[in-house]
Amino acid sequence: MDIVFMIVVVSDTVFQDRSRDVSGVKAAEAIRSKGYKVYDIVYIPNSFKEIVRVIMNMLSEVDVAVFIGGTGPSPRDITVDVLESMAWRKLPGFGELFRRISYEIEGAKAILSRAEMYISPEGTILVALPGAPKAVEIGLNILFNVVEHLVKEVRRFEGPHE
Repeated sequence: MDIVFMIVVVSDTVFQDRSRDVSGVKAAEAIRSKGYKVYDIVYIPNSFKEIVRVIMNMLSEVDVAVFIGGTGPSPRDITVDVLESMAWRKLPGFGELFRRISYEIEGAKAILSRAEMYISPEGTILVALPGAPKAVEIGLNILFNVVEHLVKEVRRFEGPHE
């Protein structure tokens, strides 16, 4: 199945020095290893305006946008808040499963993650993952198990439901 991903690294530090990106590169490698296309990797700071700009500019080009960073409890961690404010639908099972698996690895710190999955009004799947490489691996493994079915369902956005 042809599925196009976009990776958006939301990090003040990585935005200033892209050579510090580990998680975005790791995500691109994992996505390509599954046979999917990576449309682009974009680096932006923790900025409401920049997150909105990226969403508005890419929606017609990609099926899935993976946002890496901005999912913690810090006041600067706003990715989830912006995605939720722009989303049409939330798929809470993704975040629930992410935190359960993370708990098995990290313990109680897992509850501090706000990893989530949404569908935009235009039908793009929006995934918010923490910036740590292990968190990206966990989140992508969950996503890879459902992405083909999910994209198939979302592509029927305007059509009849079987």
